[in-house]
Formats: sequence, C-alpha cells, structure tokens
Amino acid sequence: MSVTFESGLLRAYFVAGSQDVPGQDLREVLATMLKAGITAFQFRDKGNSTLTATERVALGRDLREQCRAASVPFIVDDDVDLALWLHADGIHVGQSDAGVRQVLDAVKPRDMFVGLSCSTAEEVAAANQVAGIAYLGSGPIFPTTSKADADPVIGTAGLAKLVDQSHVPVVAIGGLTVETMPEVAAAGAAGAAVITLLTRSTDPVRDVAQMRQAFATD
Repeated sequence: MSVTFESGLLRAYFVAGSQDVPGQDLREVLATMLKAGITAFQFRDKGNSTLTATERVALGRDLREQCRAASVPFIVDDDVDLALWLHADGIHVGQSDAGVRQVLDAVKPRDMFVGLSCSTAEEVAAANQVAGIAYLGSGPIFPTTSKADADPVIGTAGLAKLVDQSHVPVVAIGGLTVETMPEVAAAGAAGAAVITLLTRSTDPVRDVAQMRQAFATD
C-alpha cells in the first residue's frame, strides 16, 4: 500500500545507498533508522556503489519492505525504471535527470509522488509551472562532502527565499547538522534530508528526535 504524501513526511528524511555505509549492510542501517523514527527514506545508490543492477534491485526490494512495515515512504533517487519496478512510494529527480514532466507522466498510474531538486530562483519558478510536484529539495545549505557534484552553497538566507517562492513544501539538503536544524526550520523548510548526519551518528535515536522536534508543527 502506497504512502500518501504530506509535508510532515519531510521532517527527518534519510538518504542513503550502499556507498554511504561501507562495510555495513544498508538493511541493518535502515532498520536502526526506522526504529529511531525517520519520516522518509530515499534509496540513492550511485557514485561509488559497486552493486550490479540485479543486486541493486534485490537490495531495494528489501529496503522497500522494511519501509512498508514501518509505514515510512520509500523513495527512489533518479531511476524511474527502478522506482516502478520496486513499487516505490515516491521518486526524487534532479535538474539533470529525466525531465520532471516525463517522470510525472511515467509514475502517475502508480500514484507515486515526485520530488524535484531546485537550488535557484529560476529552477523554483520553473517548478511552480509544473502541476503534480509534491515537494522540492533545496540546497546545499552548508558545504557537503556527500555529493561531489553539489551545487553552490545557498545558506539559510537563500533557503528562505526559495521557500517563500515555492508553491510546495521544501526539504533542506546539504551539510546539515543537529545544531543547525533550528536555523533551517526558521528559514521555513518543512524538513531536512540527510546522509552523513545519520550514517555517522553515534546516537540515531537522539539525532532523529531532534530533527523531528525542530520541524514539528504542533
């Protein structure tokens, strides 16, 4: 059963692939994060990943089932075919990936929600003209080592401008720490998408709780 999108799902958004947890089983890492209370998971297996296509599908299927059991949305990064194959709840695409209109058309029969990376006012303006986008991912807010091809840092002031401009919720990405969450939340973001903060966390329960608290709306 698919998870219906709502902005609260962006509060503690964990992003990871096998390349982010060397020497560990991503299934075990995800299990820990689900117990800690993450609100969404994005399977982003790329870059330094050494998995074959078959291994990636098998891993994705297991991760999807873990998310489904926890009623947490399972989101696939970039790969429409993989998202459809795995019956993902959502897909996240970047500016350089398949055109977002094509992606929306491809996943519409599955009721899959679509997120789009936007780091400039021009990109947000273009996204505002496309019906059906569920949320935007904007950043990097701070310098990040997780993405070699990261866009220029926009800071929380830049984030606030994009949030004000966007017609849909915005999740902040890039170089985020527990300490900076209140500042990011004050800029109007609906949540934070993180890799390193959680893959290197010594206390995921504490860190996820602080993420959720920073973006709580009640």
